[in-house]
Amino acid sequence: MNYTLKRISIFTCVTLSLLIISCTTTDESTDNAVNFSVEDTARAAKADAVIDGSLNIMENGIDENVEASRTFPNSLFPECTQITLTSNGNGGTIVLDFGDACELNNGAIVSGIINLEYSPILSGTRTITYSFENYVYNGNGVAGGGEIFRQIANANGNPQSTVNESIVVSFPNTPITATRNGLRIAEWVEGVDSGTWLDNVYHITGNWNTTFTNGFQRTGEVTQTLVRKLNCLFFVSGVLEITQENFTASIDYGSGECDNQATITINGQDFPIGL
Repeated sequence: MNYTLKRISIFTCVTLSLLIISCTTTDESTDNAVNFSVEDTARAAKADAVIDGSLNIMENGIDENVEASRTFPNSLFPECTQITLTSNGNGGTIVLDFGDACELNNGAIVSGIINLEYSPILSGTRTITYSFENYVYNGNGVAGGGEIFRQIANANGNPQSTVNESIVVSFPNTPITATRNGLRIAEWVEGVDSGTWLDNVYHITGNWNTTFTNGFQRTGEVTQTLVRKLNCLFFVSGVLEITQENFTASIDYGSGECDNQATITINGQDFPIGL
């Protein structure tokens, strides 16, 4: 995933004025021509990383402060996070207040507030509603909210969160925003009872639609389970199949290394994108 566009220029030409890449095979066959917006494709991938990172923060807020069967001597949240837990005997609320700027112990820099309202556990499940208040994740604004259906133990015996979401991401240095609606299922597969966030690993599946205010649209469906390690700010592996700009492609997040790179494959041709 470390190739640059120059290193694959034998297959590509760059139209800088339109920020569009038009690609053909070496035999100039029009059947394999590719046209896509580099900037919008990268923004959509970044929106996925921002939203998943924020959802991981919420899930750990619940794990560390509500789940009575677990203790967390090594917390994801440093002293710059003010956590207010209010229990009313029939559930309660958690307010995660990051102030003007707070670097979490996994390196994410956040500000603003995440509000969580949770129900009591009934038949091994609870419901959590969430919303954002002037919240920013690594320089990207996040608004909206949704509902989390939380299983204390799924069929594999692991905690699992099913998230219905309608989340808006704003990016620095552009008025363009992205709205993602969809379903995300996160199974906590490693580090469940370790008492530290450092070894937490999640398997992510689901599907979602992303719409930009500039008219760009993308649908995505996980075809190979996405893997998220909490000590990394990005997916480390897995494949998301996407449909955008009248073509279908796949985004491969790698083979397990923590980096901000992914590869989009269109008509058999690979192009690197930054997250």
